[in-house]
Amino acid sequence: MFIVPPPTRPVQIVYNPNATNAPNGMTTVALDTSNTLGHPSGSEYQLAVGEGTYTLQDDLHLATPPPHPSEHTSTNPNPLATAPLPPASGVKISLSRINPKRPPHLYKLANVGSTRSNLATYSIKESEKESRSSHDTSSDGITAHLANAAGKTPVFGEENALLTPALGKDGVKRKKPKTNIVKSNSSFISRVMPHEAMTKRIQEHNPEGLLAFANINRAFQWLDLSANNDSKAQHIIKILFTKAHMLCHDINTFTKGPNHLDIIMGASTADIMWFEAFSQKYARINKNAVINPSPIYQIRWLPGSENLFVAAHMDGTLIVYDKERDDAAFISEETGPSISIPRGTDTEYRPLHVKKSVNSRNQKSNPVASWKISNHRINDFAFSPDVRHLAVVTEDGYLHIIDYLNEQLTDIYPSYYGGFLCVCWSPDGKYILTGGQDDLVSIWSLAERRLVARCPGHHSWVSCVAFDPWRCDDRNYRFGSVGEDRRLLLWDFNVAMLHRPKAVGYHG
Repeated sequence: MFIVPPPTRPVQIVYNPNATNAPNGMTTVALDTSNTLGHPSGSEYQLAVGEGTYTLQDDLHLATPPPHPSEHTSTNPNPLATAPLPPASGVKISLSRINPKRPPHLYKLANVGSTRSNLATYSIKESEKESRSSHDTSSDGITAHLANAAGKTPVFGEENALLTPALGKDGVKRKKPKTNIVKSNSSFISRVMPHEAMTKRIQEHNPEGLLAFANINRAFQWLDLSANNDSKAQHIIKILFTKAHMLCHDINTFTKGPNHLDIIMGASTADIMWFEAFSQKYARINKNAVINPSPIYQIRWLPGSENLFVAAHMDGTLIVYDKERDDAAFISEETGPSISIPRGTDTEYRPLHVKKSVNSRNQKSNPVASWKISNHRINDFAFSPDVRHLAVVTEDGYLHIIDYLNEQLTDIYPSYYGGFLCVCWSPDGKYILTGGQDDLVSIWSLAERRLVARCPGHHSWVSCVAFDPWRCDDRNYRFGSVGEDRRLLLWDFNVAMLHRPKAVGYHG
């Protein structure tokens, strides 16, 4: 199944010099109110690759919600105006299964206490008798799974006893969100639209079926893609927010179960919503921007953690939050930059500024930790499979590698041109992919600390990159990329292809 979103940067106003129904030639764009499902056919909907042919079975178009009446929409008669618009990231989609099928292990540690990584000898080749549809390549929970398979998973902040949850008679008692979103009277939420048979659909859902969660401007949808054709396009629940645009979200694969699904969402108003899908209850974090007023462009759970997550604010700050802690006005505790010599780059050294350390003695309230990465927007970040490093890409065109357990910047690399928009790790943690405004997919070697390949093929910005863990082994890698040219490209590369060529002498 392919899910076709609206444009990445949706435009509400278009310029038409011949328009007669609006002043200055400005005409409004009609927005959708409901999802539509199609079943296209023909050779143009087939993708032939080495292992066979992928066929588009369902074409699901997600509706773009209309703006809230209280939203002020300013119109500029100049069609070439470059004035900044309110932050909106279009669509971001997460696919999840309650009982997912795991890919084979590629990564493991040499021993339980080791900090060095080695490749396992497992084969990644699929069984020829095995049936697998195209959406089974989802990376849902792969990072946490590979880290757990590796032995002892490193724990962020394990040396700070103040972050250890208190034990009661019945063990650790976890907090739960308390406010029912369907019955909420908060002005933050405009409208909640549960499906008329929501309870029945949840109870009858196949645990191995595919669930989809999507934020689309000021809307958030929950869909069951394993339902029949009549119900596949109908949301289980749809949430409309008043003024906040949900820019990102993430699912906690560590805590999910048949009756529990923790989701966090980051908003353009800097608010964070913790939503438990099955109970339809929620809580707000960084409410009214008490900790950081900057919009949240990316958000992810810490792998293997029940309650910690990282939010990337558009002011270039990464903040670690605890969903169970209260918020308090944040005052920087910075004593100086975290010094670590970055290798692999000849660009100006930019240290990591630790505004609050995870080892701080002040852990009564959020944030748990705060790091200033850049003065520009953080577009994406990803955890390494061994859960020891963080790859961060920024709007000013830099890839940062951070040893986040020790809160140190270890490497920084520049783009060919423009900003980086997306980043991901190979399943073995050896390579990093980036895509961005230079229309290229770049491959970086963590061991060699250098750029090893640039892959041209897109005709516009590259917005997403991902490895296929089912088709990677210790020498061969498969990854895909999606660009704003509406192209999905699949790539194969072999380690032998990445060696530097021998120098050839010139003979006149």
